[in-house]
Amino acid sequence: MLMLIRQKAIPTNSNHPSTLLRSISFSQHSYSSSSSSSSLSSQSDSCIISTILNCRTHNEALRYFNNACRRVNAARKPQLYAAMIHILTGAKQYYEARCLTKRLFRKLRKSQKRYSACSLLFGVLIQLEGSKFSTNVFGVLIVALCEMRLVEEALWVYKQTRISMLQACNTLLHGLLKIERFDCMWKLYEDMLSHGFSPTVITYGILIHCSCTQGDTIKAQKLFDEMLEKQIEPTVVIYTILIRAFCNEGRMEKAEDMFRLMRESGVVPNSYTYNSLMDGYCKIANAKRAFDLFQDMLHHGLRPNVVTFAILIDGLCKMDEIKAAQNCFSYMGKFGIVPNTYTYNSLIDGYCKAGNLDEAMHLRLEMGRFRVLPDVFTYNILIKGLSDSGRLEEANEILEKMDTTGVRANSVTYNIIIDGYCKVGNMERALKMCSQMAESRIEPNVITFSSLIDGFCKVGNVKAAMGLYTEMEIKGLVPDVVAYTALIDGHCKDGNIDGAFRLYKEMLDAGFTPNVVTVCCLIDGLFKDGRASDAIKLFLERTGADYSRDHMDKLGEENGNFSPNRVMYAIIIQGLCKEGQIFKATKFFADMRNHGLRPDMFVYANMLQAHFQSKHMLDVLLLHADMLKLGVMPNIFIHRVLSRGYQANGYLKSARMCCEK
Repeated sequence: MLMLIRQKAIPTNSNHPSTLLRSISFSQHSYSSSSSSSSLSSQSDSCIISTILNCRTHNEALRYFNNACRRVNAARKPQLYAAMIHILTGAKQYYEARCLTKRLFRKLRKSQKRYSACSLLFGVLIQLEGSKFSTNVFGVLIVALCEMRLVEEALWVYKQTRISMLQACNTLLHGLLKIERFDCMWKLYEDMLSHGFSPTVITYGILIHCSCTQGDTIKAQKLFDEMLEKQIEPTVVIYTILIRAFCNEGRMEKAEDMFRLMRESGVVPNSYTYNSLMDGYCKIANAKRAFDLFQDMLHHGLRPNVVTFAILIDGLCKMDEIKAAQNCFSYMGKFGIVPNTYTYNSLIDGYCKAGNLDEAMHLRLEMGRFRVLPDVFTYNILIKGLSDSGRLEEANEILEKMDTTGVRANSVTYNIIIDGYCKVGNMERALKMCSQMAESRIEPNVITFSSLIDGFCKVGNVKAAMGLYTEMEIKGLVPDVVAYTALIDGHCKDGNIDGAFRLYKEMLDAGFTPNVVTVCCLIDGLFKDGRASDAIKLFLERTGADYSRDHMDKLGEENGNFSPNRVMYAIIIQGLCKEGQIFKATKFFADMRNHGLRPDMFVYANMLQAHFQSKHMLDVLLLHADMLKLGVMPNIFIHRVLSRGYQANGYLKSARMCCEK
């Protein structure tokens, strides 16, 4: 084995540690150094190493080694360390051997680059001669390097030696998992199997964790089943990893099956297991099951932690159960748990989305009293809430306060305020905020440009929007669906339908899939341009519908198709009604109802006006009755449509009755 290791061919990559190793000559009696004048003579080296190797016990050798280190510069004599590491390894004192290995590496690292230090260390270990040489020392080296997060170097050592220590291989597997070198990890595992290694529970735990991290729960399940076949008992960690993976995929039945099997096998779930399940149920809005698990956790004597409450509070807020989230937040004190920043952020976000900004601001002040530091997410949540409520000046004030609290605003912060000003049409303030963003050395991104383009299009300044579009291209930024949709809408409203379709084609060529808003803008533009047939054709293309049938059948969402929504139907019905194509409009109205979409006042008003113009009085009565049946109570606008329609058709009594209402 020793000869195989020493004779192993080493790659010729100049940046690889093995190449560096070839340029250095090691032996028991010599070690070249630029500062060799301060080192012992070769005879002294040989004497010290010989004495260490001839000690009867590892403790005796360690005492002599420590005395020698006090008398000489041991960093210039790595052979002394190598001898001691071999002795400790041979005595199965692996922890002490690893500590000494790391100590030597750090000393070498002071004057060498990382790879060079690794090469030197490997070189002195491999050059030791005599009966005290232990090949397990390379396993110790691999584990030590992994513990220092030098996984690439550890992998190199493995490739040079093909060590036979399972612990070292498991440690290397785990190290590769941490740095997400998944391909190398699976190759290492295959190599382990080819050399006759039998995977342990630790090996399987690492492999299952890797499979779940890669999103391959099928492979993870196969490995788990393989464990059971080999009668290797999974640990609580392995069960929890699988449960969390199934929860992340929304496969709660599978997660529950694993949870049940875990208990039946006598493995006691821990707080991480319960937290994973509660998080899974909160994500699918099943608060009841999440709280049942919380009670079960308490019943089994497990103490909830801040993560437990953060999961419940965040889940409840996303389900709009703000009161329940507040109660859960208050309940934390009974367990002596102080809320962390994430918990506060979840509750503040819940209050902001519910429109209760005063309570959100109060919680921000409460954070200061409990010495919980707000982060950039805290401020972004508050700024977003204020911007969405039109309180942009207050949002600006919070932005100014951020610097005084030591929290630096990021691109998200500025984009929220810029988007807020764009939505209210205040483009001057939006551009001023962009300048402030640049002064803070934060580059505007795609979201910034998309907001500005949308803002300029909304105020009818398509020229300025196109200027920003050109600037994006100059900066190497690719417009997103939002930017393209805003420009398409702007061109349609400006009457430039051809320009809108040029952008639409460019969008498709860039690999973007238009959303329902994009298609709505184009359909509306086509109707306004008098191209009703093209509008219908586009609708059929993008929704995957077959208009040749009496009622269009939705063919699914393949090839970028999507289900038409209420707005899309409203645009088509309005366009057809204005074109006087009441029969086609009626078919689309019926299809809208068949797909479970409830028409609003706008749709009913258009249909009523069209029927009045066509003198379809029976259809007017049926449509009015349909409104009442659906619970859509006519407002003043509908009554006005009815009154004018009846009056225009000579039904004066009905017109007066509508006026009285």
